[in-house]
Amino acid sequence: MDILKKIQSYREEEENLKWEGTFADYLELLKERPYLAQSAHSRLYNMVKDAGIEEVNGHYKYKFFEDEIYGLDEAMENLVEEYFHPAAKRLDVRKRILLLMGPVSGGKSTLVSLLKRGLERYSHTDRGAVFAIKGCPMHEDPLHLIPHHLREDFSQEYGIRIEGNLSPLNMMRLEQEYHGRIEDVLVERIFFSEDKRTGIGTFSPSDPKSQDIADLTGSIDFSTIAEYGSESDPRAYRFDGELNKANRGLMEFQEMLKCDEKFLWHLLSLTQEGNFKAGRFALISADELIIAHTNEAEYRSFISNQKNEALHSRMIVMPVPYNLKATQEERIYEKMIRQSDIKDVHIAPHTLKVAAMFTILTRLRETTKNNVDLLKKMRLYDGESVEGFSDVDIEELRKEHHDEGMSGIDPRYVINRISSTIIKKQMTSINALDVLRSLKDGLDSHASISKDDKERYLNFISIARKEYDELAKKEVQKAFVYSYEESAKTLMDNYLDNVEAYCNKTKLRDPLTGEEINPDEKLMRSIEEQIGISENAKKAFREEILIRISAYARKGKKFDYSSHERLREAIQKKLFTDLKDVVKITTSTKTPDEQQLKKINEVIATLIDEYGYNSSSANELLRYVGSLLNR
Repeated sequence: MDILKKIQSYREEEENLKWEGTFADYLELLKERPYLAQSAHSRLYNMVKDAGIEEVNGHYKYKFFEDEIYGLDEAMENLVEEYFHPAAKRLDVRKRILLLMGPVSGGKSTLVSLLKRGLERYSHTDRGAVFAIKGCPMHEDPLHLIPHHLREDFSQEYGIRIEGNLSPLNMMRLEQEYHGRIEDVLVERIFFSEDKRTGIGTFSPSDPKSQDIADLTGSIDFSTIAEYGSESDPRAYRFDGELNKANRGLMEFQEMLKCDEKFLWHLLSLTQEGNFKAGRFALISADELIIAHTNEAEYRSFISNQKNEALHSRMIVMPVPYNLKATQEERIYEKMIRQSDIKDVHIAPHTLKVAAMFTILTRLRETTKNNVDLLKKMRLYDGESVEGFSDVDIEELRKEHHDEGMSGIDPRYVINRISSTIIKKQMTSINALDVLRSLKDGLDSHASISKDDKERYLNFISIARKEYDELAKKEVQKAFVYSYEESAKTLMDNYLDNVEAYCNKTKLRDPLTGEEINPDEKLMRSIEEQIGISENAKKAFREEILIRISAYARKGKKFDYSSHERLREAIQKKLFTDLKDVVKITTSTKTPDEQQLKKINEVIATLIDEYGYNSSSANELLRYVGSLLNR
């Protein structure tokens, strides 16, 4: 389908979704679908909930955020369960401004943008449909038409509570256009759109001297005063401020704490009472979720001023820290690269992983726990299995520093350094060493990094470099193994046969002579030592392997090479150790013979076909690993 057909199809869908009828027709709709009369907070919560919720180890993961927000599952759970959910139930938190507080480039703006785009899409669905009085600049809830003395009866009949008063403009229209006949008032379905200023508003602070409160609450239309005769005539007023236009949906305050005080005081009444003052009118009702964002320094400065106490008490502060998981940090870089013009440059495997390691290390806080360095802490946070540590230990580490993740290197810095490397050197392919070098060079020009931080960060670059050295050696050694999986499977089967005989105190039969032989202790220890299994621990490790095999058999599953993470690591390391000398000689020979040249070409082909390298990055990797093995 070409793009013009898609545009036409979308236009037809929009037309099909439109609805218009009288207030009486709308009440019939409500009888069938009472959920249509939900509040702004309820609609936003249902939008998140309807996208799907997954429970993992007692914690909730929301599919709504998963393609845009990475590594902030805990922050998103707090946001939904401590604000959106209770606000949707009309609990008191809905009378609070939601303030997202976190470091630069931590995802606050991305989160707000995601909620806006989500609401736009959700208003096109049946569950998220929004209906308003036709012709109302504030897209007012039609239920405001029902007089206060009848609202209790309405609630009992429909099961829907009504909050808010009819706006001055619609009150006048009801009398003049509809002669008080509420049932005849026209109602239409509306669709949220930030671009069309329908249900989504954005306010950004500018020069306090030139910015007008009318930006928030609307203004008098002086060209019509002569026609209508009074400034208090609602027809002579433009209900086009951000608070007016965001009614029924979401209002974003960008850098809220930079705003002049007079703008913020309007929010006191809006959050607590659900209304605000504009022009020479009675209070105007508005149903909207107010979401703002700021950084920690501005927030601390704000709360230290006692004049802000009233406003501060009407805020729910949600910390949005940096992501602390290396694998999720990689996904952030991949997303930023996809959105840029450097997406066609070849980025060698492990490049972004190594950059992510460095970045996460800068965000972590030292722990008082023994035998836990930052590298081990990073692995634990990333969900890796580390011997001697359980989920309880990880929870304790997380609780040790409540402000962990509120400082460190931001993702934009890393992407800027990658971009700088590519542009300056006109590269078509980059690897981890290029990026680490660029990250190091960039620290000198990073204005916000102190001398002490710079020393720490240089140390983290060294740690990331050592991690890359191990990854590079493992990658090349893996590629050197002929029929790697077959070799590994044969070695593992051999090991398992010996383990079974050892645990059952039986003997093995020699495949050549047929005679009975004792389990090969030397073979078993040569594999176990690769992952640090001591002489004292070997029996427990072997019995654990046997128990795992039995568990698999009971479930009708086959125990294979990938069934036990530590055993797989041990088998790999054993194979690599046996091959090390072959790799060393082949990669370091300046004039390789025909056999060596054939092997090198095979390895390069494997790196390209199996591991995602291109010709240039595969050759660079081989040369680098050769130099490492010859040190």
